[in-house]
Amino acid sequence: MTRPKVVITHWVHDEVIQLLEQSCTVIPNNGPETLPRDEILRRSRDADALMVFMPDRIDEAFFANCPSLKVIAAALKGYDNFEVDACTRRGIWFTIVPDLLTEATAELAVGLMLGLGRTMVSGDRLVRSGAFRGWRPILYGRGLRGSTVGIVGMGAIGRAVAARLEGFGCQLLYHDPRRLTVAEEARLQAAGCTLPTVLASSDFILVAAPLAKETFHLIDGTAIAMMKQGVFLINVGRGSVVDEAAVARALRSGHVAGYAADVFEFEDWARPDCPAAILPALLDHPDSTLFTPHLGSAVDSVRREIALQAARDIIRALAGEEPVHAVNHI
Repeated sequence: MTRPKVVITHWVHDEVIQLLEQSCTVIPNNGPETLPRDEILRRSRDADALMVFMPDRIDEAFFANCPSLKVIAAALKGYDNFEVDACTRRGIWFTIVPDLLTEATAELAVGLMLGLGRTMVSGDRLVRSGAFRGWRPILYGRGLRGSTVGIVGMGAIGRAVAARLEGFGCQLLYHDPRRLTVAEEARLQAAGCTLPTVLASSDFILVAAPLAKETFHLIDGTAIAMMKQGVFLINVGRGSVVDEAAVARALRSGHVAGYAADVFEFEDWARPDCPAAILPALLDHPDSTLFTPHLGSAVDSVRREIALQAARDIIRALAGEEPVHAVNHI
């Protein structure tokens, strides 16, 4: 009996390949770079399953060339780059990993807040320059204690960040279309507010919202104008929830004191007008920005378990069972 073929589009830990190889023929990507779409298509023409990652985009044109697909397992949480409805029409399971990224991303979010507010990048640059001669009254920043932190998007990541801020002595506000329960608000010591109230009241604003039609450029020039002078803005949601051009203008004027991000507009490849790169004007402010290359879930043990969970759903689907983390029904 022919073993089903699984194509993995990006590097994964050996344990993931070994798990799949118990019942499948695995075609891995052993390098760190994203494969060209044509190469992924070539490998997938007779594939029964795919494990995909954020840089991939699977659409109707892709399916037309891969008639044997039974399951696509995405090793990620947000899946706007993938046409799930097209999967459903073709009887293909589509799965995600809904929970494992939350804790690691929340940790990074707090780190970005601290690094930005406490001018850590400028401090590191000063020490490395050789000009540091001991303590001086310089690089005074803003700490979290006594600050108001506004969280835009109170899903799993927003709630995890709120839980981690409990010991910092800051006031928490949040905005989300779905209000937390009274018990949840009490546990997190967070007050639900309208978006204008969060924007106008916060010293730090954390964006943790997913990308959807309603959230595209939710933080734009109009939203920034509502914010306090000298606000710190942090984005760990999706790049296009924030208008990077508007942020660059606000950094130049000084209205925004600092911007930190782990996600960028150019990563949202499903956008028909997706930028080709990070906006250069955003990079022109090295002393008031802190950027990380999409490291939200980049904890070794976390990434291993994410891919393993995706692999387990592939195995279930190929065995004729419903995957645990399917987002569609076929």
